[in-house]
Amino acid sequence: MIRKEEAIAQPEAIFNAASDYFDAPALSFWNRFGQQTIDRLSLRSGDHVLDVCCGTGASAIPAAVSVGSTGQVLGIDLAESLLELARNKSRQQGLENIEFRYGDFENLGLPNESFDAIVCVFGIFFVPDMLAAVRELWRMVRPGGKLAITSWGEKVFEPANQNFWGAIEAERPDLCRKFTPWERICDPASLQSLLEAGGATHVEIFAEVGTHELVTPEDWWTMVLGGGLRGTIDQLDPAARERVRQANLHFLRTNEVHSLEVNVLYAVAQK
Repeated sequence: MIRKEEAIAQPEAIFNAASDYFDAPALSFWNRFGQQTIDRLSLRSGDHVLDVCCGTGASAIPAAVSVGSTGQVLGIDLAESLLELARNKSRQQGLENIEFRYGDFENLGLPNESFDAIVCVFGIFFVPDMLAAVRELWRMVRPGGKLAITSWGEKVFEPANQNFWGAIEAERPDLCRKFTPWERICDPASLQSLLEAGGATHVEIFAEVGTHELVTPEDWWTMVLGGGLRGTIDQLDPAARERVRQANLHFLRTNEVHSLEVNVLYAVAQK
């Protein structure tokens, strides 16, 4: 069994490493899905918002714009490198109603019913005990407030993702994933059940089937380096890493892959 401190350390290390590519143009989907999450909340001027697993602010910054100068947004993440990027971006936009803080959102110690909206975009599945995490987030939602959980659906960056793991298996079978964290909640029924079991009420699930465009095949490799797959790549020796890269690019070029399937689930609950 993975101990809690190990479960925290793994994504923290991976995303600190991935910070060098996290905001590259090839990863524009972070902003796209972050904005769409906020759009579903219909935030009001003056609202107080908590964004956990906030990354570089893809949802926290749009939230800060939505709630205006009388509102307040608190972004929490484990990766300090991503938080520094988020702080720089918010300063560049002149936002004074937003704070980015390092923390484990399972143990924030914030008061009950203290936020009008709480957001977690592509982060809940990193927590071993997702049910406890939902309960903790729901505890901090004010009556009338909303909790938004955004997660991956059944197809994520296909067909490139499947080819990536095939190339990894050829090099290092021990690194080949048999299971991805979001598979626990990759269909609407599972995600809805999780939120309701965690106490959330009036849960609505919105399933989005879309694509992410690749300008060049190299965009996919940039995505690998700027996301969760970075943790696998960094365990390869340089020669194996280059073979995996070449195998990925060859697959995309040969099959003329110019876009990737991306399924996303948006869950919104109201207290």
